[in-house]
Amino acid sequence: MSNAILEMQGIVKTFPGVRALDDVNLVVERGEIHAICGENGAGKSTLMKVLSGVYPHGTYEGNILFENKPVKFQDIKASEEKGIVIIHQELALSPYLSIAENIFLGNEIKKHGLIDWHKTNAEAEKLLARVGLNENVRTPVSEIGVGKQQLVEIAKALSKQVKLLILDEPTAALNDDDSEHLLNLMRHLKGQGITSIIISHKLNEIAEIADSTTVIRDGKTIETLDMHADQVTEARIIKGMVGRDMESRFPEHTSNIGEENFRIENWTVHHPLDVHRKVVDNASLSLRKGEIVGIAGLMGAGRTELAMSVFGHAWGTNISGKLIKDGKEIKAHTVPQAIEHGLAYATEDRKHYGLNLIQDIRRNISIASLPKVLKGIFINENEDNKVAEGYLKSMNIKAPSVNSVVGQLSGGNQQKVVLSKWMFTDPDVLILDEPTRGIDVGAKYEIYTIINQLADAGKSVLVISSELPELLGICDRIYTLCEGRITGEFDVDGASQELLMRHMTMETGSDD
Repeated sequence: MSNAILEMQGIVKTFPGVRALDDVNLVVERGEIHAICGENGAGKSTLMKVLSGVYPHGTYEGNILFENKPVKFQDIKASEEKGIVIIHQELALSPYLSIAENIFLGNEIKKHGLIDWHKTNAEAEKLLARVGLNENVRTPVSEIGVGKQQLVEIAKALSKQVKLLILDEPTAALNDDDSEHLLNLMRHLKGQGITSIIISHKLNEIAEIADSTTVIRDGKTIETLDMHADQVTEARIIKGMVGRDMESRFPEHTSNIGEENFRIENWTVHHPLDVHRKVVDNASLSLRKGEIVGIAGLMGAGRTELAMSVFGHAWGTNISGKLIKDGKEIKAHTVPQAIEHGLAYATEDRKHYGLNLIQDIRRNISIASLPKVLKGIFINENEDNKVAEGYLKSMNIKAPSVNSVVGQLSGGNQQKVVLSKWMFTDPDVLILDEPTRGIDVGAKYEIYTIINQLADAGKSVLVISSELPELLGICDRIYTLCEGRITGEFDVDGASQELLMRHMTMETGSDD
């Protein structure tokens, strides 16, 4: 008898105009950590939704065997009853309920028809101990960070007697410490006999933790690699994902830097809830035309707070300091004022703040520059379509048409829509906050190319990123930020990850 806990055979899934999965085959051995890699839109998440019953039996072709028996799941509950639990990238926790209530939501522990709160809390404490989370089970989920919320999701899965745990981009929004804790937990669960499937774009994590890796490209299974026997490198996985060798992860670029056109001087921002707390403290930096400048800092350093406060005071209170553009001080106290002065800000959270996910591509692109597509007081539909069609082509947005709903696009294509929206405002200064978060290496390369093109057009680009190799690969200069203060400024030619990290963890910019 096969040692496989899961076999998916000849899976085909189609949507109107799109063949998302085309004869996909997947075999997962019992007790292993199995990674699934592929570019955005390759079909990874669709395959897992087929497996977990999000897309019920009858809506796809092919067979699924779980523990050597055919299964035909009609919903998530049916797959969970068999021990298959999926944790989506967008966590499904209620922020207003306690940790214990979330763990047993829909699976309540009852006594005489009523919830047994004593046993609920006691069992929740045992589950938190298993996942290494030291929190009071009565704490509302809204009061704990994303890393801890991931652990609550896993504790919830364990409460359902999970046999196969599926994690979709589990570390995408986590810092290094939380990511490492999660990977260690996966190893611990493996020791307890729990099989895991992990979908991730972080190839270094896959190389570190996976026993096997299946590569999917354009809805088809390309290959499954034995991570131990085959001595698999990141370059080897990338080749399978994109169908070609990527000699460099970053496109070649020669900078043509002009004069300074934007300066932030003595910028200080206080927390909106704790007005005595400085989140950005007397920060100063400058950008020149055609220059790509990076900001490196650990989570909580104040990177996003700096960017949002500069962009129309979108975050913070008691904001002070000066914004100098083309040699003159400007006032950008609101987002419309910031846009009018040629500033643009692409948020790190595109799903919540960057896009309207239930609207189509063309509406998302024109929303920040509606006057450009108005005819009187009405939208000129022909002009609106023309603009969107232009960006669909120039940005290589993979979608059937400009009428496609943005929420149905892959992460990489959503990011291209965000960039298109701000490019349509014709800004002089673009602030890009985590522009490649949650997208694959192929889409990252395209985003890097777009950033280079913006710089070549004379724009100033400020890039905030948690990935130091990314900043070193695309920037001309890099500032380091720690506890809201600028602690260093480096030309990229003389910078290294070690140098940046040293200044990201110090309170002053000294080199001692």
